[in-house]
Amino acid sequence: MDHEAAPVLEALASYQKAGELPFSPPGHKQARGADPRVRAVLGDSVFHGDVLASGGLDDRRTRSAVLERAERLMADAVHAEHTFFSTCGSSLSVKAAMLAVAGPHEKLLVGRDAHKSVVSGLVLSGIEPVWVEPQWDDERQLAHAPSVASFEAAFAAHPDARGALVTSPTPYGSCADLAGIAQVCHAQGRPLVVDEAWGAHLPFHPDLPAWAMDAGADVCVTSIHKMGSGLEQGSVFHLQGPHIEPAVLASRADLLGTTSPSVLLYAGMDGWRRQMVQQGRQLLADALELADATRELLERVDGVHVNDAADFTGPHRGADLDPLPVVLDLSELPVTGYQAADWLREHHSIDVHVSDHRRINAQLTHADNAATTGALVAAVRQLSARAGEFTAAPTISLSASSALRMEQAVLPRDAYFGAVEDVPLAEAEGRVVAEMITPYPPGIPAALPGERLTRAVLRYLETGVEAGMNLPDAASPRLRTVRVLAGRDERALTGGSEPEKGDGNGGRGAHAPGGSRRDR
Repeated sequence: MDHEAAPVLEALASYQKAGELPFSPPGHKQARGADPRVRAVLGDSVFHGDVLASGGLDDRRTRSAVLERAERLMADAVHAEHTFFSTCGSSLSVKAAMLAVAGPHEKLLVGRDAHKSVVSGLVLSGIEPVWVEPQWDDERQLAHAPSVASFEAAFAAHPDARGALVTSPTPYGSCADLAGIAQVCHAQGRPLVVDEAWGAHLPFHPDLPAWAMDAGADVCVTSIHKMGSGLEQGSVFHLQGPHIEPAVLASRADLLGTTSPSVLLYAGMDGWRRQMVQQGRQLLADALELADATRELLERVDGVHVNDAADFTGPHRGADLDPLPVVLDLSELPVTGYQAADWLREHHSIDVHVSDHRRINAQLTHADNAATTGALVAAVRQLSARAGEFTAAPTISLSASSALRMEQAVLPRDAYFGAVEDVPLAEAEGRVVAEMITPYPPGIPAALPGERLTRAVLRYLETGVEAGMNLPDAASPRLRTVRVLAGRDERALTGGSEPEKGDGNGGRGAHAPGGSRRDR
């Protein structure tokens, strides 16, 4: 195919050249109606590219097939059979993929290190998750994707599972053995869905880990805005093989997606595909070389260790490592990753990606250069030199992996939509949680609807909040209370006796999930 073509960008250029006069949304009418103060910040180009997808970029019946041609080019670029664009982020794309595999009360094998969007998909669909345990590195206190053997055992125990979902790479760059997991799924005649949100760049350089389609996955979801050059919320999902009908996947996406997609996001994805096909190998070669040099310089900083393949790959760990997420272990310094992230932003205007109790992740892409990485290295050196000035942070109680696993007592959907109450943290142990409690970033729930809370997990979250952990989706982000199934619903759904408790709502009584109070 002709990858010099960029159908969305070309159609936008034609629209602007023709001087189309819209009497249709969007109401700013090519920037004319936008507040000058907004135009001064955003620039008019944003508004000029913001047109209707049908009845604007294309005619009302989309007879020019602008989007369809752009999706075919993307599929060809990455050797997929079908590609679909989404302007609602990979959070929507992964839900569409799940719904194309399983339906209400059907089973789906899911790695327990899945993003909160996967859990949201379980809540919306009523799918029954069969959790597959990640490979936990107790020494580094880090989870890697589940092993091939774990998926094989899960299928043996649940042969009626409709398929499997795995996350790879993780936000730390650790990659699953996708080829092995795909073989296990296909031996059962079942599809594999890969949440590869952090892997948009993987198809475009041979020295990067294998990407999902080449590894034999059936559906791959990727975020163009994370490691690519697209705009925020730009996502694509790819399909191949006989296990999922393309029309079914498209229908599920249509069920969840917006009827007002952003042409700006389409244009970003279209242009990024052309850039990667034509220049991606060299751009990524330069990025890999820069990442190697940056890692070497950061490794020399006192108290800093840059995690590498020796740390993250091997038995009971990842199968491969993407070197572009530069993960700095700060455990030899008297600072947490939360403190380091805040300090770097305040003192150097540097924003890192993931921060946790002992690490920060500086994500590099093909957009970086010696100037940007030089600023990072200089800032980390100063962080190390001034680490003794930091106020001592509370110690986070993080137990061994075996103590952090909780029973899925109730389906996520049943717990989320059941009658709930807010109980003080001290009274939450043993109760069935009815909300997601998610340290963010990266957005992997520590507790999710339907799990029975343990003291180890509650203590981890409590000490985490004290140390700077961010829990944006909890009803009480400071974790003064925890949202759980109300006693009567808990007894009915789990078959147990009603817990002994006072009125955890402070006299308010049980209430619906939508009625949360947010305390800071």
